[in-house]
Amino acid sequence: MSVSYIVSGFAVGLLVGLTGVGGGSLMTPLLTLLFGVSPTVAVGTDLAFASATKVAGTFAHRYRGNVHWHIVKHLCLGALPAAVLTTLTLKYFGGLDQEIGQIIRYSIAGSVMLTVIALIFRTRMQHWMNAHPGRQIQGGKLVVATIVSGAILGTLVTISSIGAGAIGATILVLLYPRLTPAEIAGTDIAYAVPLTAIAALGHWWLGSINWELLAMLLLGSVPGITLGSLVARTIPEKVLRVLLASVLTTVAVKLVY
Repeated sequence: MSVSYIVSGFAVGLLVGLTGVGGGSLMTPLLTLLFGVSPTVAVGTDLAFASATKVAGTFAHRYRGNVHWHIVKHLCLGALPAAVLTTLTLKYFGGLDQEIGQIIRYSIAGSVMLTVIALIFRTRMQHWMNAHPGRQIQGGKLVVATIVSGAILGTLVTISSIGAGAIGATILVLLYPRLTPAEIAGTDIAYAVPLTAIAALGHWWLGSINWELLAMLLLGSVPGITLGSLVARTIPEKVLRVLLASVLTTVAVKLVY
């Protein structure tokens, strides 16, 4: 089983390296559907996995000047308190293990479908926003919208471990359409580090992290991400996104039914 976990970590890392998204969207359903890991443990372990893998990405993007720290700050003002409150809520309802597990399972499915929508329409959203500058939010309203978006993402990520990547990037496209793709990726990864770390600490407190499983996943994911990043330029992005969207749609359907 350890070999299977390492291979799974490699496969997910490869897709993340190729597309830049899909870590939580793939890993959590994979653990739940393929390996029979309970939804709560799958979410907690994946959050710890994400917090560890995103640190390196943040350093790389920071070095290249791709991180807008004022946006990161506003996202975190909403996301971090939301993550803590969601953790306390999960702790309060912890006695209803079966019911909570089912809620988390449906939350994962919903988050996966939001990720699919983000993958398919993100570029179109950005083009539309750039073509209609009058529709863009400015000033204090933009700050409030960013904080509220962070709170929604913090809740979603803590419950399902999904949303910090593609959904977070899509929100950044809508709120800050002038950012380049590299700046969107860098800012998205940077705010996700403290969010996934706090959410992972919360799940550690809840007792829903499998540390041995986490180590196996990380052992496979590091070379997978490296290889995916190296060969990403050789595969058309549209092909990768359609493939990933198809896989995620199948996963979401299996989670519900």
